[in-house]
Amino acid sequence: MTIPETGPAGTVGTVALAEVPTPVGAFALAVTETGLVASGWGSGVGLADRLGLVEVHDADRTALAVAELNAYFAGELRAFRTPIDWRLMSGSRLRVLQALHAVPYGAAVTYGELARLSGTSVPARGIGSIMGSNPLPIFVPCHRVIAGSGLGGFSGGVGVETKRWLLTHEGYLQPTLLDL
Repeated sequence: MTIPETGPAGTVGTVALAEVPTPVGAFALAVTETGLVASGWGSGVGLADRLGLVEVHDADRTALAVAELNAYFAGELRAFRTPIDWRLMSGSRLRVLQALHAVPYGAAVTYGELARLSGTSVPARGIGSIMGSNPLPIFVPCHRVIAGSGLGGFSGGVGVETKRWLLTHEGYLQPTLLDL
């Protein structure tokens, strides 16, 4: 008898990984049977273990996320259709990230605006902490959350310069002489 592996919240599950080179660095994608469960800069090595899921090699499962990420960086995609697997999130964090997921390409919200959009009692500083631990950057666009007095922080890629690059790519910020 085979005992199934268990994943988030005791569910049975597997995850397929892909690594995609992008203009802002290597990007890893983790896709369950339900959808994209994690993404981020760097290698996907060890990601399945950190998620508590069994890794499978399934390029078909990751194909949509890879294609959409490539199209986004090519300037051909403004809205991701890749399904999101929200199972690893709950409570206020889930509500904040789902509200963020609805912020459109080329737009930005402040930390305080996102707190209001989420309908939670999370203060702006708490929103910043949730952004810093966002398991789905770019697909759930934490780069679109800015401070009332400037860009604010960013923990992805090489930090705030990656945020600046993404916001310029989307047309929210105008290119500077450094971008030309």
